[in-house]
Amino acid sequence: MPDMLLESACPGPVCGVDEAGRGPWAGPVSAGAVILDPGRVPKGLNDSKKLSAKQREVLEIEIKDMAVAWGVGFASVQEIAELNILHAAGLAMCRAIGELSVTPAFALVDGNYRFQLPCPIKTVIKGDGISSSIAAASILAKVARDRLMKEMDGLYPGYGFAAHKGYHAPIHVEALRTLGPCEIHRMGWAPVKLAMAGELANGELELLTQD
Repeated sequence: MPDMLLESACPGPVCGVDEAGRGPWAGPVSAGAVILDPGRVPKGLNDSKKLSAKQREVLEIEIKDMAVAWGVGFASVQEIAELNILHAAGLAMCRAIGELSVTPAFALVDGNYRFQLPCPIKTVIKGDGISSSIAAASILAKVARDRLMKEMDGLYPGYGFAAHKGYHAPIHVEALRTLGPCEIHRMGWAPVKLAMAGELANGELELLTQD
């Protein structure tokens, strides 16, 4: 389980940073930034992908209540197209850090890419399973994006966004075939391009899924 050992070894205040939504075919990419109080760390923090939706929603409330500071940021589909998904994720991270009510001296960032952020950083591979702060950030990013995609389901019915959040799913593939892409689809993604051309075949789906 994640702990606060990395945080204690860095100059503080330390924020954990993580993103959600680099792989979907539709919707923005999100990021969370969290500065935890070492004396008030919510129980059950973990990589958001290892938690149920209900567990994430409960922990979101606890994180926001107990953290020293927290922030969430997004980068839009248009920004993903302009910058590419990696740099758009970095932009979302910068925006999340910018929402913190306390300026961090240092950031622990999930993964191995050294994003240009407003403070010095340390990258941590699989950090959401190691650092409590990164785990908390991953939860906020995931819950915020999932909530937004549920809202998008009402604005763009027929795609099943509330269920799959823009990721690869049979209902999503069928909707792309029959309805074509909508405004929040990532037009540069190979499956979306092939759907627009009517060339998306079942056998290609796994190869084309971008995670």
